[in-house]
Amino acid sequence: MYYVESGCQDIHQTDMSSENPRARRVYRKRRRAQQEAETRLAITEAAVKLHGTVGPARTTITSIAAEAGIQRATVYRHFPDLDSLFMSCSAHWASLNPLPAPAEYNRIPDPETRLRQALTELYTWYVWAEPMLTNVLRDAPLVPASGRAGENFQRHFQALHTVLMRGRRSRGRARVRTAAAIRHALDFATWRSLTRQQGLDPDEAVELMIALVAAAAGRPRP
Repeated sequence: MYYVESGCQDIHQTDMSSENPRARRVYRKRRRAQQEAETRLAITEAAVKLHGTVGPARTTITSIAAEAGIQRATVYRHFPDLDSLFMSCSAHWASLNPLPAPAEYNRIPDPETRLRQALTELYTWYVWAEPMLTNVLRDAPLVPASGRAGENFQRHFQALHTVLMRGRRSRGRARVRTAAAIRHALDFATWRSLTRQQGLDPDEAVELMIALVAAAAGRPRP
């Protein structure tokens, strides 16, 4: 059964083709558009999988086509080059599990509570995102399109950093140190160092970074 908006009734495809040629053409266009969208999504999902396993630099049109179960020409019909495919892949991957939204933390008045919640959620996100981020950062010098995706990523973190600095009373060099400590705490490399190399669990990593920010806001030791 197929749904046709005219009359809001379900009718058989055969009925539609015999009784209403215009409706048949509309149906075919919609079906073709749906198939094209499904193919484009399959290509994007194949690229996401390969970027997260072998990395963007080792992902080829041939490997994407094989992963998606289609011909290379079909990939090129939807994406003329790897750069356009990389951007689609990045957007799709980000939509599946988006970064913690800076606006959500604006509702938390206390800066320390805000920082703790933001780091807890960010470090949880890093656990999920680690394979992809590791590969993308490693291959960045070899993949020109990663620069644009990286700019979007950095803008998000700058907005998060701005929110986490709101309401802090430190001034002068203390504020500079505080800003640096928060920026360091947000960094993916910091999370990897603390949890993967130093063996801290996520909660310990969060508390250590909160202590670092608190120390940065105070008077430096001689």
